[in-house]
Amino acid sequence: MQLRHVKILGTGKYLPTRKVTDEELDTLLGTPAGWVNKITGVGVRHYAGGGETASTMGAKAAEAALLAAGLSFADIDCLVCTSGTKEQPLPSTAGFIQQAMGQENSGVPAFDIDSTCLSFLVGLDVMSYMVEAGRYRNVLLVASEIASAGLDYEDKESAALFGDGAAAVVIGPSPAGESSKILHASLKTYSSGARYSEIAGGGTRLHARKFSRENALPYLFHMDGQAIFRKASKLLPEFLEDMLAQSHTQMEDFRLVVPHQGSAMAMRLLRKKLGIAEDRFLDNTPGHGNTIAASIPMGLHEAVSQGRVQRGDRILFIGPAAGLSLGGLILDY
Repeated sequence: MQLRHVKILGTGKYLPTRKVTDEELDTLLGTPAGWVNKITGVGVRHYAGGGETASTMGAKAAEAALLAAGLSFADIDCLVCTSGTKEQPLPSTAGFIQQAMGQENSGVPAFDIDSTCLSFLVGLDVMSYMVEAGRYRNVLLVASEIASAGLDYEDKESAALFGDGAAAVVIGPSPAGESSKILHASLKTYSSGARYSEIAGGGTRLHARKFSRENALPYLFHMDGQAIFRKASKLLPEFLEDMLAQSHTQMEDFRLVVPHQGSAMAMRLLRKKLGIAEDRFLDNTPGHGNTIAASIPMGLHEAVSQGRVQRGDRILFIGPAAGLSLGGLILDY
């Protein structure tokens, strides 16, 4: 076990104003009426527009989380962007979020933690140790994703899944006598699946200077959803069993399971394969789509807002990510 006396103090969320329906995507992708809804079950997802950036969206989610926590930015010791996409290659998106919050001269440390779709889970895991050790007191974790900017609309199935949005969480030390804590976390990477989900261009191997309209494909998002699902579904049961054994926890102990939100179909299959009761499984794919690393904190925010979890309830975050990685974290809210 890896007990940390850390508490989630507040959560926040922001969705762009532009709504994109399944029907609109059927037209855009040239697919038969109803195809996108059958494949994704999203209904409506949101796309950034009108000057919205990852940092401005992240700032709005962060401000909402601070309000929910009853704190101001002056109470924050560290700001961490936990996103799978970046506003630009350099510097970190966290600095731009700090700037968008009007705190550019605050001196509060700001940096990124990137583990693709599991960035928030990994960021929460890493930074909770910093809080437990007393290095920082209150940490602001922000996941802000603009997936729509890099979609390949020739790859219809993956292009239909994604939406944009941001979510934020404030963590701090759990006061003596309170039950809030992190019990256990795990991350495993199987790089044999590293090419299943990627944007190959834009880094040092395929630098942006090599981009051309004729060579645009490596600079767009590519995902082999079938390969990811096959590998993840094979590995996840043992991964979860190991987490439960090490944390001395049973599935019945969880009030809610918040997975990384893929397609509605993937959510249904994942729930059944892992033996999770439907009323204890959060699927917010409808109305959001796959919002990459924002999906787990966004799911947590929805659960808190809807009263699906109360203080003291045990929650499991779990899911796959590009890499190919599997991640899970058990906490008492």
